[in-house]
Amino acid sequence: MSPVLPLTTPRFNTLRRRPVRRHAVSFLPFSPEQPMPEAGSLARENAGGLRRSLESPTADCPPPELQTAPEPLVGIARLAACSPSAETKRKSSEKPEYFLLPVKSILNRCESARVPFEWTINPYRGCEFGCKYCYARYTHEYMEIDGGEFEKKIYVKQDAGALLARDVARKYSYESKASGYTQAEHIAIGTATDPYQPAEREYGVTRACLEELAKREGLSVSIITKSNQIVRDIDILKVIAGKSALAINITVTTLKPRLARLLEPRAPRPDLRLAAVKELREAGLQVGVSASPLLPGITDGEGELEGVAAAAKEAGAQWFFSGVLFLMPASARQFLPFVKEKFGFAARPWEGDRPVVKRAQLSLAWEAEPGSGDSGQMRSCAAG
Repeated sequence: MSPVLPLTTPRFNTLRRRPVRRHAVSFLPFSPEQPMPEAGSLARENAGGLRRSLESPTADCPPPELQTAPEPLVGIARLAACSPSAETKRKSSEKPEYFLLPVKSILNRCESARVPFEWTINPYRGCEFGCKYCYARYTHEYMEIDGGEFEKKIYVKQDAGALLARDVARKYSYESKASGYTQAEHIAIGTATDPYQPAEREYGVTRACLEELAKREGLSVSIITKSNQIVRDIDILKVIAGKSALAINITVTTLKPRLARLLEPRAPRPDLRLAAVKELREAGLQVGVSASPLLPGITDGEGELEGVAAAAKEAGAQWFFSGVLFLMPASARQFLPFVKEKFGFAARPWEGDRPVVKRAQLSLAWEAEPGSGDSGQMRSCAAG
């Protein structure tokens, strides 16, 4: 187990969120002891970090902000809000903020029929690699944090090894329903955040999970990562592979270093990932390459996908697969402006100017038919 994640670390029920400051109902936005604020001055609220503007309040119309308190945070949002900062040795001004996240479980059930696994393990929330297309940005919104902060605020899950030991004992089944109760349930590691992002060097949550899985037999496990840091754990991966079914997937979306740096700013270069594939295969581990996501108009040029597949085969990959880009709304808000800025896609052809066809308009009017008397009769006329 990682030494930075001791069992003695304060759990979520011992942490206290700063109390929300509530305003007493009053017709004045200030107390008698305080000087009257100037019209248009800013009032700052601690709870939620929101900034509200007081616009010339009057005695008979108090600002609505002072009458109601913000809704309290619940669930994972509450835990994230009271997560203490995690110590780091990194000095770079570009480093993200790290927090220790107290969680109740590390093994999470996946109910989706779109994926071939029952359980997921994501040692971290958020990912420093900052991939522009990352679909998992929406997971930060569960914590009431904007998806744009996905690579800037990294949450380190506490007590991972101990929690996983308990979760496997209580939840995991060696006879999955999907297989007709003939095969073990599958655990996928790294589905929403990369388990070998830079945070792993300091906090070792992924290593703590692997050490726990290595104690068991008959599991079905897979890992997916963009990092060559995975070779650090070849020793423990070989132990797992000797007792259970283990598959490792290394993601390589393009062989072009400059394009990779643009799309995946802080992930290792493609050649380093392919070198990791070779090293893992030489260690006797089962390894394949994922070229997901395939980005239309960016990484799907003629021969590009075939080139990645050929490089993967040369490195020793035993399988290769790719899937087309999938954008959740939180991801689209980041990716589409990026594409517009870097690739110049600024318009959609079906939204441009269209020719206007002039057509005769049918007009209805009352006209008297000859010999019909004064009553008249309705008749249609076409107006050109």
